Amino acid sequence: MLRVLKDPLYYDCQFCKALVKNHKLLPSKEEEIQRYKSHNNDVNDPRYQKFTAPVWQYILNHCKPQHNGLDYGSGTGPVISKMLSDQGYQIKQYDPYFCRDSSALNNKYHYIACCEVVEHFFSPIEEFVKLDKMLLPGGIFVGMTLLYNNAVDFEKWAYRKDQTHVFIYRKETIKFIANQFNYQLLELTDRFFVFKKN
Repeated sequence: MLRVLKDPLYYDCQFCKALVKNHKLLPSKEEEIQRYKSHNNDVNDPRYQKFTAPVWQYILNHCKPQHNGLDYGSGTGPVISKMLSDQGYQIKQYDPYFCRDSSALNNKYHYIACCEVVEHFFSPIEEFVKLDKMLLPGGIFVGMTLLYNNAVDFEKWAYRKDQTHVFIYRKETIKFIANQFNYQLLELTDRFFVFKKN
């Protein structure tokens, strides 16, 4: 069951504690693409590399170059793929708008990276089920998204003002997902989380 927040744009899920955008206000495909293209995601920009470092550094530290990886939602600037492939890692890309290689969805992976992606999921359960099917037992899912907490003034929060941020997570949401899929929760901060598949 969902209950309405003070902010009329979002519902507050009583089960997973996520903040879910009103389905009537979801952006169109064209609006999404326009917004994503407006991002300055230059893979050679040291600032962008540093921002995404929690994801690719974790993979460098915990996975091997011969492991198969997927950069899911790689976007207009696939920095995760660049930083890993520069170190000899095997990583495929998939993005529904900018790298629609459906063959990437038919493989099994030792690790899946989702950097600033999960907040864009219109149907999170369907997405996580799909990702789980691609993740090998013992594999890791490395995610990055800014988590909400009640100390933040939600109506003034910049992260929720992005029209493409349609599903906003709390720490409780990440724990809920881990429980639903029987994952080990290896890492959880305000912006970063790692699941391990049993």
